Amino acid sequence: MTGRAVTDKADHTSVLLQEVIQGLDIKADGIYIDGTFGRGGHSQAILEHLNEDGRLYALDKDEAAITAGKAITDKRFTLQKGSFSEIEKWAKHWGIFGKVDGVLLDLGVSSPQLDDATRGFSFLRDGPLDMRMDVEQELTAAQWLAVATEEEMTRVFKEYGEEAYGRAIARAIIAERLERPLQTTKQLADLVSAMVPKGKQWRMTKHPATRIFQAIRIYINHELEALEAFLQQILPVLAVNGCMAIISFHSLEDRLVKRFIQEGAKGDPYPRDLPIRGAEVAPGIEKGIVSRASVEEVNHNPRARSAVLRIMRKIK
Repeated sequence: MTGRAVTDKADHTSVLLQEVIQGLDIKADGIYIDGTFGRGGHSQAILEHLNEDGRLYALDKDEAAITAGKAITDKRFTLQKGSFSEIEKWAKHWGIFGKVDGVLLDLGVSSPQLDDATRGFSFLRDGPLDMRMDVEQELTAAQWLAVATEEEMTRVFKEYGEEAYGRAIARAIIAERLERPLQTTKQLADLVSAMVPKGKQWRMTKHPATRIFQAIRIYINHELEALEAFLQQILPVLAVNGCMAIISFHSLEDRLVKRFIQEGAKGDPYPRDLPIRGAEVAPGIEKGIVSRASVEEVNHNPRARSAVLRIMRKIK
């Protein structure tokens, strides 16, 4: 009883697909949430493991993803425009709060988003400096770069991009915008490349602008704040024995997820000499597998090379 797969982009490949399905330990009659629908690859795979009593709910902020998702014609499937940062609100709206058997987040930018030059996510394709996941959001990358101070840009580039030349790049942007505003991805990529010493560039495995584009995207879309909000809400949303699976693509996201799982697996931090029952200090989370893309998957889909999947299970 499976609806049609989404085929918005023929070359779109869902990262760590089999590992996600295995890690979620899907029950045929279970309730699941895909918090980052994208182009539906993970959702379609989850649906294929559900029987007629199973249910899948999905969220995405990108209107293009919502439009593509209309291709799935399945009564067991519900798709809503919204953010996983409000997972509690949506679970209550759907009447499944505390009943969810598994939640998935794929935190990467989707292939269609990267391949569409008009979205401004990629420095490999010249287009407007946009970078908004939700195009109804007001602030674009170009608008922020036009007004941000040197200190603000330096902080964003260093914190979210871990860019060693953050201050020099910030100063160059300010000097450039006095002459002409930064409006295109090529303008920004060329400027960043000019600020990174040539002697450093030949040793780089990634384009010199990679970290700057990542930092701006994370900042204007509030990506880390959204992930932190999700993690604060997820445990009450899950049923006992429910699983959480998160695929991250850079160390900032992965660090948040890893710390959340590690702290949950320790149990409540009561003083050792406090006379309480063992069950009260028992951990509420069981750590699961950590997976990375295989050599074969990376060869087939190079965008999977930095993906890390972490699984946890709620046990009380």
